[in-house]
Amino acid sequence: MTKAKAEKTEGFEETLEKLEELVRELESGDKSLEDSLALFEKGVALARDLSHRLEEAKTKVESLSQEGGRLVKKPFAAPDDRS
Repeated sequence: MTKAKAEKTEGFEETLEKLEELVRELESGDKSLEDSLALFEKGVALARDLSHRLEEAKTKVESLSQEGGRLVKKPFAAPDDRS
């Protein structure tokens, strides 16, 4: 199984925890430049994967919103976005 496929089978929370651990390692400042760069590259890949998953979830919420007994597409509004 490839790394990308292995990451896809992990849950969102597990992937987020991996990203947080990478950030802690980078913030510690005890890694060499090469190791830091490798960690940064892994972190960027994890962040992109998480962002993609959030977009997919947002799309599902929009498409599954119900109005008057019918399924209609409604824009997703986070609690802070309400005016």
